[in-house]
Amino acid sequence: MSAAAKPAIELPEVTISEARGVRYLHLGTPWIQGAMKIDDPLVLDLEYVQRMMAWLLFRPEASERVVDLSSLRSAQLGMGAGAITRFCLHRLGMQATAVELNPAVIAACRMWFRLPDEVPGLEVINLDAAVFAADPKRRGSVDALAVDLYDHEAASPVLDSEAFYRDCHALLADGGAMTVNLFGRDGSFERSGARIAAAFGAANVRGFKPTREGNAIVLAMKQVTIPSAGELARRAENIETRWKLPAKKWLRMMRAGPVNTPS
Repeated sequence: MSAAAKPAIELPEVTISEARGVRYLHLGTPWIQGAMKIDDPLVLDLEYVQRMMAWLLFRPEASERVVDLSSLRSAQLGMGAGAITRFCLHRLGMQATAVELNPAVIAACRMWFRLPDEVPGLEVINLDAAVFAADPKRRGSVDALAVDLYDHEAASPVLDSEAFYRDCHALLADGGAMTVNLFGRDGSFERSGARIAAAFGAANVRGFKPTREGNAIVLAMKQVTIPSAGELARRAENIETRWKLPAKKWLRMMRAGPVNTPS
């Protein structure tokens, strides 16, 4: 399937809403699929999206006085409102790839969510995320992978097999990490977490308890040396100072293992 090919399945309509200075993206239902602060589009407004950036704690660059991430590439599978892509491209200075099956989502991101049409370092691909992840030409090309793949019903991940997560592992460069948003009304957290652990190895996985809205983030790493507690604390301080992300809070709530399920 080429980047311009139309998917055979019927895709949901994209709708937009606004409330209290925040613009939201929906796929034909009230479920929020993405958000942007209208007055500051580079702020990560949703708590779970902030947690998707926890991979920064495991990058040695995060402890440097002058942080240069320009040689690294991020990839976002499932575009939503493009928040992670905008942040990685403009705030972190990374190369950024966004992969989205629904062309209407891409169009909405460009029209309503400040996603530029063409700028150096940005790649926007209209493609099934499974096809992208399985592409042998892209193996080892991604340093930070964000996976947020839900249909308009937001019931459970659209792609959630061990084989898919193994493709994600292959997509990552050594030292890279994947964050996955697990959200669903069918209580699939443990099952999804087990599949991620099988693909990456349980020792390489960290989990967060779900947010109030029910988003549980899993962080999975590839060939990463786990820093000491003191080094992680220094990196968290640097991340908070430079990018205004709640990295100290991440350290307090992050636990070894695939996912911290609700109590």
